[in-house]
Amino acid sequence: MRLLHSLARTRASFDDPNLVSHAGLVPVMALAERAGLGDLVAEHVRPGGECGVNARLKVPCLVAGMAAGADSIDDMDVLRHGAMGTLFGGIRAPSTLGSHLRSCTWGNVGQLGKVNRELLAELAWQAPLLPGAGTLAFIATRCKSASTGTQSRARSSGTRRSRGNQCW
Repeated sequence: MRLLHSLARTRASFDDPNLVSHAGLVPVMALAERAGLGDLVAEHVRPGGECGVNARLKVPCLVAGMAAGADSIDDMDVLRHGAMGTLFGGIRAPSTLGSHLRSCTWGNVGQLGKVNRELLAELAWQAPLLPGAGTLAFIATRCKSASTGTQSRARSSGTRRSRGNQCW
């Protein structure tokens, strides 16, 4: 088998408007929506200024962009390619998301932290990854023989003061 084209002339093009490059976002954002991400943001986060409005739509866009691999404001444009608009509503432009982030203060970071904690608890409830995790059990993980004092002191006195086996 051999390549029929030189690598310099080969180019992949995904220009069909019905293609979705990050279809894995559908279950991720469905779970985030079911866990109430937008409602939690609306309840707890209050950025100031005119760019801080609609936080309940902009924060999920930022979460979706990061889940899709965006690591800068310009990369948030990944949400606007192909048929993403047919799968998701309320997608905002990267410049709008950047303005929203710049309107956030240190206090808003704490508010987002509260959203994070409550969302994590709700996600654990919505998608139990460890069935039976609510059952408590005691398991001794490590046992050792403990002695008082350091080894060198015990050796120098010629005695070994042992308190027996301890497990914790």
